[in-house]
Amino acid sequence: MEIAGLGIGVGLFLLFAFALTVFWLWMLIEVITKEPDQGNEKLTWILILVLLGQLGAILYFFIRRPQRITQTGQ
Repeated sequence: MEIAGLGIGVGLFLLFAFALTVFWLWMLIEVITKEPDQGNEKLTWILILVLLGQLGAILYFFIRRPQRITQTGQ
């Protein structure tokens, strides 16, 4: 019984890790394609995403993305 529970736990962990990786990739593509080119903000967010990984993606999603959508409409 414990081995089956361990397998389910590992499977859920892998699913969660995969989802976070897809989310990180989505945010990286958003920064590259939708951030304005003026200033260093685009480069700064790319570095944050690359260096902080999924945490950087979460920060971008909640901090910068709403501002960008309000400013540029995309």
